[in-house]
Amino acid sequence: MKKRIESWFRLPEHKTTLQKELLAGITSFFTISYIIVVNPLILADAGIPYYGALIATILVTVLSCLFIGLYANAPIILSPGMGVNAFFTYTIVDGMGLTWQEGLGAVVMAGLLFCIAALTPIKSILSRSIPESLKHGITVGIGLFLAFIGLQKGGIVEKSPDTFVKLGDLSEPTTLLTLAGFVLCLTFFVKKIKGGFVISVLLISLTSFVLGLTPKSPEAVNGSAFIWLNADLTGWITADFWIASFSLALILIVENMGLLHGMLPDRKKFDRSFQASAFSSVISGLFGTSPSISTAESASGIAEGGRTGITAITCGLLFLVSLFAIPLLVGIPDAAIAPILIIIGGVMMQSIQHIPLEDFTESFPAFLIIALIPLTYSIVDGLAFGFIVYPIIKIAVGQFKQIPRTMYVMASLFILNFVFHFYI
Repeated sequence: MKKRIESWFRLPEHKTTLQKELLAGITSFFTISYIIVVNPLILADAGIPYYGALIATILVTVLSCLFIGLYANAPIILSPGMGVNAFFTYTIVDGMGLTWQEGLGAVVMAGLLFCIAALTPIKSILSRSIPESLKHGITVGIGLFLAFIGLQKGGIVEKSPDTFVKLGDLSEPTTLLTLAGFVLCLTFFVKKIKGGFVISVLLISLTSFVLGLTPKSPEAVNGSAFIWLNADLTGWITADFWIASFSLALILIVENMGLLHGMLPDRKKFDRSFQASAFSSVISGLFGTSPSISTAESASGIAEGGRTGITAITCGLLFLVSLFAIPLLVGIPDAAIAPILIIIGGVMMQSIQHIPLEDFTESFPAFLIIALIPLTYSIVDGLAFGFIVYPIIKIAVGQFKQIPRTMYVMASLFILNFVFHFYI
């Protein structure tokens, strides 16, 4: 059985082992498991029943991870994404006035548009058109975003009414636990101890439980636990429905493309991974949640050595098991996750060496992406500024011939997205 698995997923070819892939999947699961609780809380603001969204989040992640693992043999975790869920709730539903059922209909339509792009030459055209400097900028920006989230989760930085952020209270027990966990996790990482991330999560979670710092389960929101097939497509005759669908499709295409380019150890797996991401977006709307994406937290499993679909499948199966262990998952403290996110951010930061810093027309748009992804708390908004400024700065210095035509289209679409978001 083991030999069949190794042969099917081509483990020797990827210079990995079954044990390493399983550990990578477990690591990815622990890193992304917070989405089980957080995603439903955000969707509840749109009116979606909490437990319905929770079950939908789990089931979509299970199916998506199994599909990308078997179809693309990639160690990428597909799950409803942060940022996209906020766009769904606070822009599509609250801002544009769609009901949550109509919003889910827009998710399905956006997913179908994404599928068209993923299954046609549009995919290759877009992939070739994005300059290498921007691709590496996306990797670095996402890394800083993860590190920033980790610093917040651990209480190392916190809100400030005067300076927006400031150093957190380092005397707080949870913050001290984060710092202790960071030292432990960093030591495991630099010494390349197998399963170091998983070990650190378990040790920190156990310590948190002993000290009485384990978080409590969120209050349930009244409503059905089963909300699949509630997507309402009858709004297709309205302008708001199509604006929401096209805006969401643009976000999904660009964000998934950037994440996959930044994280995939083997670029040959991009096409199938991109297609799997498109498929998962469609089923998200059908099951009752905001779109799934290629999550940045996949980097934790890849850093642990994950190279094949076994990593994704393992994570997906653990999500399935989580249906019966939700109280335990809620018990994983932020202090256990924060160190991993900070370290992964540092790993992804290394891509900055591939940006031609000596060429300001290439480095400045990449810099905007790097700076604005964490500062706007949105991957897509950070991408937008970089993609808009790239053709502007090239034209300004007379290098307009170096700009792929598709970049003009993408920059225009990002501008239109801002216009519809803030002015209409």
